[in-house]
Amino acid sequence: MTKPQTAALGFRIKSGWAAAVLLAGSADSPQLCDVQRIELSEPRLPETRQPYHAAMGKLETDSRKVNRRERVVRCIAQASIATLLARYRQRGFRIQRAALVVGSQIDPATVANPHIRAHTFEGRLFRSVTEEALRRHRIPTDVLLERDAYARASAQLKQSIDGVRRMLQHLGRLHPAGAGSWRAEQKLAALAALLALR
Repeated sequence: MTKPQTAALGFRIKSGWAAAVLLAGSADSPQLCDVQRIELSEPRLPETRQPYHAAMGKLETDSRKVNRRERVVRCIAQASIATLLARYRQRGFRIQRAALVVGSQIDPATVANPHIRAHTFEGRLFRSVTEEALRRHRIPTDVLLERDAYARASAQLKQSIDGVRRMLQHLGRLHPAGAGSWRAEQKLAALAALLALR
């Protein structure tokens, strides 16, 4: 039996879904192994994509609705991560670390505007369910803020920010046709995986 190849997973967490990128090799010479979009909400229940929103962009105040939507999100996230990891194990990869890029880590309680508070609750929910699902599989996980991600990568990899961007562009050229897009979300997920390759 062949020895599993160590790899790292990166995610760009969005509302209801995440871009996921699997890298193997080293941070100096990464190999793009997979690009996926995973669901963190139930497509047949659109309200689970923005579980803290009520009609017309207002904050949902019915705790029963919110609790039910949170339970669905938690189940979908756990199933999506378990399926992704099982597929990688079958392909001979062992995930050593993961990293998530998120938009913010603001405490929703500090946000006065109810609509913006709904978004901060959702950001926290989708980040935490992804972290919990990875923790269940004993995968250490770091969280990066999107606004700091390139600077952090530049410092860790000892390259200019432009050099990091060029590396991600190069990875994008290796991206298999038909495997989904290579946009900002996928680049940030690749950046997260790159930092997790240490």
